[in-house]
Amino acid sequence: MGSWLTMDTLLTDSDVAVGLDEAYSRCERLARSHYENFTVVSWFLPGEIRRHLYAIYAFCRFVDDLGDEWAGDRSAALDLWEEDIGRCFDGVPRHPYMVALQNTIRTFDIPREPFLKLVHANRIDQAVHRHATYDDLEHYCQHSANPVGHLVLYVCGYRDQERMRLADYTCTALQLTNFWQDVARDFAMGRIYIPQEDMERFGYWEEELAAGVVNQSFREMMAFEVERARELFRKGLALVGTLSGRVKIDIALFSLGGMKVLDAIEAQHYDVLTRRPELSKNAKIGLMMRTALRIGLRGRV
Repeated sequence: MGSWLTMDTLLTDSDVAVGLDEAYSRCERLARSHYENFTVVSWFLPGEIRRHLYAIYAFCRFVDDLGDEWAGDRSAALDLWEEDIGRCFDGVPRHPYMVALQNTIRTFDIPREPFLKLVHANRIDQAVHRHATYDDLEHYCQHSANPVGHLVLYVCGYRDQERMRLADYTCTALQLTNFWQDVARDFAMGRIYIPQEDMERFGYWEEELAAGVVNQSFREMMAFEVERARELFRKGLALVGTLSGRVKIDIALFSLGGMKVLDAIEAQHYDVLTRRPELSKNAKIGLMMRTALRIGLRGRV
């Protein structure tokens, strides 16, 4: 998180008058300044919804940064951020990202719950540093990842439970993929997202993780976790066929990009401790072009 961010800016950044266009511009700059597994908002999307997705991204990115990188009292910072969410619904928000978000919320009649769940996920991270079972981890993903898919669907004009259910598969898979990329980074922050039951099953221990040991047990464990995420991506791809217009290209890219990251993990023999697997810029562009062509010709993935 940038050094410009202090508790004062969290509280008062928008006390300097920020117009709606400038608020959205700041959201877009934040999105463009961060590496993500796949482009958050691509040029395939209709222009009228791009800035709304930038506002959604800015909210999600910022709350994660508060939970992961805030140098002070993270719980207090999350409290302040949650207060500003409330102002989006019944007041005047203070932060520029929230100024944009309030307009997006009103435009698409987005409920409060997904935003509160995302804040709650970061509260969980302050107290829970190990997950005993996969069910526990999945519960965490229901707060940390799945609400993002719901927010994207709201902006794209969909509100039904079946599409939300399919989006949950994709969002959980994306969250798991990020965890498997960042095993070393998360451990450096004191967190292990690999379920403890899986570590025990494969005979890989926390002491080995602390020492950066990549042995057969680790590789087999990560192969299991990668396949678990792949299966969720496969289930979530059914969402694409239910969508209309160009938005289906972006939705497809979230799954296909995530699956390519899993391929990258496999290609380096599941050693995510020595080097973080990522997609190159050229790989992303190539996947975008192939996906757009495939959907344009066939209407599906």
